[in-house]
Amino acid sequence: MPELQKIRHWIGGEYTDPASGEWLDVYEPATGKVYAQLASGNAEDVERAVQKAQEAFPGWSTMPAVERSRVLYRLSELIDERLEDLARTESIDNGKPLALARSVDIPRARDNFRFFATGLLHFASESHNAPGAYVNYTLRQPLGVVGCISPWNLPLYLFTWKIAPALAMGNCVVAKPSEVTPHTAALLGELADQAGFPPGVLNIVQGTGPGAGSAIVAHPAVKAISFTGGTATGAAIAAQAAPMFKKLSLELGGKNPNLVFADCDFDEALETSVRSSFANQGQICLCGSRIYVERSIYNRFRDAFVEKVRALRQGDPLTEGTQQGAVVSEPHYRKILAAIETAKAEGGTVLCGGAPAPQSGRCTEGWFIQPTVIEGLPAECRTNQEEIFGPVVTLQPFDTEEESLGYANSVRYGLASTIWTRDLQRAHRLAERIEAGIVWINCWLLRDLRTPFGGMKDSGVGREGGWEAMRFFTEPRNICLKY
Repeated sequence: MPELQKIRHWIGGEYTDPASGEWLDVYEPATGKVYAQLASGNAEDVERAVQKAQEAFPGWSTMPAVERSRVLYRLSELIDERLEDLARTESIDNGKPLALARSVDIPRARDNFRFFATGLLHFASESHNAPGAYVNYTLRQPLGVVGCISPWNLPLYLFTWKIAPALAMGNCVVAKPSEVTPHTAALLGELADQAGFPPGVLNIVQGTGPGAGSAIVAHPAVKAISFTGGTATGAAIAAQAAPMFKKLSLELGGKNPNLVFADCDFDEALETSVRSSFANQGQICLCGSRIYVERSIYNRFRDAFVEKVRALRQGDPLTEGTQQGAVVSEPHYRKILAAIETAKAEGGTVLCGGAPAPQSGRCTEGWFIQPTVIEGLPAECRTNQEEIFGPVVTLQPFDTEEESLGYANSVRYGLASTIWTRDLQRAHRLAERIEAGIVWINCWLLRDLRTPFGGMKDSGVGREGGWEAMRFFTEPRNICLKY
């Protein structure tokens, strides 16, 4: 057998082997086979990355904003030039359809750098004037070295969403992508070098959460942590970072409601609800996994929804036309199947799916699950309370607006929500009371990068996006001058 490809750390402007000499297997979800080996990072690798970042910080933080902007913007252009290669790499690494990586993931990674490259040129801080007495103004200065830890579901998309504002504000970054999907993050290192980033400004340490991620969080020179991932991991990071008084931005789990009222645009609500349920095999924190439908249209919506879900084309992610690929890993595959069995045990009726989806050819041993729709479950059951993060949704009727709101707010999460109605007064009433950081009305996943992004309750702390992200990566200092 040929030697497997090695995915290395990017530290100080060059690819490096792990200090421990240990490597982790990286699997292609569509085939279930190992296709690369990943550097297994530890505290020694993190220490080296932090040192390189500290060395680079004085030059990067004092570089004129227009120059930092130029380097960031050039990186966005290089991502665009490599779009097809990056999209294919993302599809192999994650199991998502190539078309999705090509149209969403990689373009969004490009846009993240483009947005913050231009945003930093317009960033301004506050000034408060008391005429004839004194003036207060706020300096917003970079923190220094910051840590960015991203998940496996939207690998380069979310990796760059954290890194771009941190770099734009003059910080140096030690970042860790998920060990499950590390490949496009590794490629970002060489693109950053081509774009003109000084060595040490961006450092990428590969490895597991306990091995590399925890070392980043624990390092005293890392002043802030931006993390996206599971709620349990977020709680562990908070417990580790809080005694060190680090700034924290935690974007965590979701169990998002989708409220469909009888006066909705039925066809649009139906089409979008299928997409919001099963995009990326349901492995998006913003997917609507609990669908509540007004009783008068429930049967019609349910039957039409199930028909469209059954028609989704599942297969090799690299084949054009595939709409449903593989889930990301074997442990996750088994977790989702176990959750479906739990739903059955709780009395749920599986309307479609509910089982593995065997494939042929090179995907015979891949981790594919049929898109699954379940009805007949109460709001308080485990299936409707716990995040599954896969191609599984539940349907339930409601009778009144108040009942729908009760269902929507019945979980410990509060990330996103969707409301389908032509009644704008109702839409605004619900939007004010629904416990979610993001409320989409008659749409889903329309993202303006200027807006604050994040959740409430167990879905996280802080907000990303726009000025929120840029301010997070600075230390504000008030200056009061009497005159």
